[in-house]
This record gives sequence, structure tokens and C-alpha cells, in this order.
Amino acid sequence: MAPIAIDAQALLQSTYSILPEILVVATALFVLFVDLILPEENKRVLCGVSIIGVALSLFAVFSMGPARISGFSGAVVHDGLGAFFEIVILSACALTLLMATGYSEWEGTHKGEFYSLLLLSTSGMMFMAKGTDLMTVFLGLETLSIPIYVLVGFHRNRMSSIEGALKYFLLGAFASGFLLYGIALIYAVSGTTKIPQLAAMLLDASLAGNPMFLAGAGLLLVGLAFKVSLVPFHMWTPDAYEGAPTLVTAFMSAAVKAAAFAALIRFLLLALPGMQPAMGKILWILAVLTMTVGNLSALRQDNVKRMLAYSSIAHAGYILVGMVSGDVLGGQASLFYLLVYAFMNIGAFGVVMLIAQKEDEGYDIGNFAGIGFRYPVLGALLTLFLVSLGGIPPTAGFIGKFYLFSAAVKNGYIGLAVIGVLNSAVSIYYYLRLVVYMYMMPAGAEAPAPRPPRVAFSLALCASAAVVLVLGILPRSVLEFAERSVLSLLM
Repeated sequence: MAPIAIDAQALLQSTYSILPEILVVATALFVLFVDLILPEENKRVLCGVSIIGVALSLFAVFSMGPARISGFSGAVVHDGLGAFFEIVILSACALTLLMATGYSEWEGTHKGEFYSLLLLSTSGMMFMAKGTDLMTVFLGLETLSIPIYVLVGFHRNRMSSIEGALKYFLLGAFASGFLLYGIALIYAVSGTTKIPQLAAMLLDASLAGNPMFLAGAGLLLVGLAFKVSLVPFHMWTPDAYEGAPTLVTAFMSAAVKAAAFAALIRFLLLALPGMQPAMGKILWILAVLTMTVGNLSALRQDNVKRMLAYSSIAHAGYILVGMVSGDVLGGQASLFYLLVYAFMNIGAFGVVMLIAQKEDEGYDIGNFAGIGFRYPVLGALLTLFLVSLGGIPPTAGFIGKFYLFSAAVKNGYIGLAVIGVLNSAVSIYYYLRLVVYMYMMPAGAEAPAPRPPRVAFSLALCASAAVVLVLGILPRSVLEFAERSVLSLLM
């Protein structure tokens, strides 16, 4: 039997293409092993080690730059788009870990498995962002999902946490089945699972109109739509977000959404020209339904955590508006909005986490009465994040929505842009309702004081606020980076 020849240069290049992911996985394993030998009183060190690992991974992403580095026979590609999403995902992970320095102390989650699961989920998201093969996307999706199922139910003594985890797991298993079956149908018709090859083959009208291929693409879209909470695949979101530890909810709302949209953008921007007009109409309907249902459901919520959960559904609809456009401008707007959404949403959850005190009872909107004057810094920060989520200038949220709706108008989707603007106006009501409670409602006689934030927690809030303000005034550099990232995909 002839020996198998190993191309050392190809192996080295493949390894280099996933260097950031290797650093994150190595940190997760290191944290898990160190947890075995550390005494209980020193477990907080594990959070610091995790932050260092994420920082090293971010440094690796910046060092590699936007240059195209292909690995593993084209199954994974480090390019501008992958680098952009890795920055978003790692930033969300870093903010979550900074907040974990206080949250874990309050809630007793200073455990090695908590941080390891968070890091392993992050690595799966990064593989999804760089996957140029549908099987790589599927493996990344499962790698991110399984740790998240566990993290949602991490508070085993809370019934709402167990319920949310069970619903998320069961529906997530169905979504994974849809995704894998869709990939199988696509492969049966085309003979490949590589996204660039599929995009080239879709220029042939006979493949783009093949019923089996369309069924496969539809099932693939369903699987990814579940992860980004597009209506009608959103029913798990409120219960999972409410039941999960708030720190995990913040992470899910930003990082998981970014990873799933990374896969959607990579597939749709390449494949959409060959699948028009059918795919464009489907995305148009999904965007309208997601924006409208998310905002109308959020109007009725008195639980702030559930309100932010429905709000996250609506924001998925806004991001989809850019993808309906199907061009560089729409892709640029979607990327920019995903970045600013991560910072403003994690920031909002962070402040809410400090004020709420108790996981099950502290998120009623009445508990926020009078906070604005009693604790002006927390009130101002939460107001800033809510105003940005509502799309009010001069915040990054306004700039993001402006570019999303501008892309729709320039591509002839004027009706979609109008619906988006109206939905954004509706959302201002429930965001400002919370602000009204903070500044115009008297505090209760026994209102508890917010938790005192740790230094790292305060740093995360300040960093989020700075990004929201700076990108609301000086967004050009990030918009140019987003544009270059989309162009690197289409070249």
C-alpha cells in the first residue's frame, strides 16, 4: 500500500487560516483543565484567562488582515467577510466575559464549564462565519448550538431556565434536521456543497429553476432562519431568552445572530443573482413579517427581558432588509448594523442585569421606576442604548437603519423601506416607555439598590456606550471596512 503524501505547505496554510479559532478552542480546553486543580475561591481567575484567550484571537484576526487565505480544500476561507464577522463575534464574547466578572459572582456561575462552553460556542460561530462549504457551516452551527443549549439551562434550580433550554433544544434539533436535509437535496442536484461553485452553477437557469434545488435552498433558509429568529421560526426566542441567565441572553442576542447572518449573507449574496426573483420575494415577506410581529409583540410586554427578546426579533427583520437588496450597498448596511447591534444590545442587557437583581422577579418594568434620578449613570447608559435601538440620532442605531433603508430605496424596494420606517417608529414607543418609567415614575418604598458593578463590568458598559456614540457621529471607517468585506466576497 502506497504511503499517503502530505503537503506540508498546504497543511500549514490550512492551520494558519483557522488560527483565531484554534486559539479560542485551546483557551476553552485550558480553562476546563485548570478548573480541575483550582480551589473554589480562585475560580474567578478562569474568567480572566478566557478574556486573555479571546484578546489573543482578536489580535490574530487583525494580524491576518482581510487577505484571502483558503484552507482545507476550500472548506474554510479567511477573507474580509470572515474577518469582519470574527471581530463582531469575538467582541460580543469579550463584552460577555467582562460582564461575567460580576455576574458569575452574584449568580454562582464561576465554573470552568461555563466559560469553556461560552468559548466553544464562539469557535463554532467563527467557523460559520468563514465556512465556504455547506458542511462546514453545518458543523459550525452544531458546535455553536450544543454549548448554548447547555448554557440556557445552566441555572438548573430554575424551572424557567430548564423550560427555555428544553424548548430551544427540541426546536433547534428540528432546525438542524431541516438544514441538513436541505444540504442533501442541494448536493443531490448539483454534486457539490461548496458555496462559490454553487453560485457559479446557479447562473445556469436550469439549476436555479430545479424544484429539488429550490426545495433544498428553502430548507437551508429555514434552518438558518431559526437561528436568527425570523418569523415564523421565532417562537423559541422569548422563552429561551427569559429562562437563560441574562449574561447568556445578551451573548445569544448578539453573537448567535451575527454567526447565522454570516452564513446567510455568504450564501445569499453569492447565490441571489441566480435565484431571483423567487428568493427576493421570500426574503421581502420574511423581513416584513419579522419586523412587524417582533415590534407588535414587544409592545405588550411588561417584562423587560421578554421585551428585549421580541425586540431582537424585530432587529433581525431590519438586518434582512439589507439582504433583500442583494448588492454591495445592502450587504454593507447589514454588516454595519450587526456590529452596532451587538454593542447596543449587550450594553442594554448589561445595565438591565445590574438593576434587576433577581433572575425571575427583577425584570418587571415597575422595578425600573425612579432609577434615572437615583442612579443617574445607569439611567443615562440604559437610555442611550434604548434610544440607539430605537434608531434615534445621533446614535449608531440611527446610522445603521438609515443605510439599511437607503439600500432598499436605491434598489427599488420603496414599500419595504416604508414598512421598516413605520416599524422603527412603533419600536420607539416601548423603548421610551422604559425611559419614562426610569425618569417619570416614583420609585417604590422598598426598591432595592442596583448591584455595584465590578471594574471589568463597568469597562464593558463604557466600551459599548463609546461605540454607540462614536459610530453614530463618525461611522465612515467602519462603513468602508464593511464595504471592503462585502467586495472581498464578490470578487
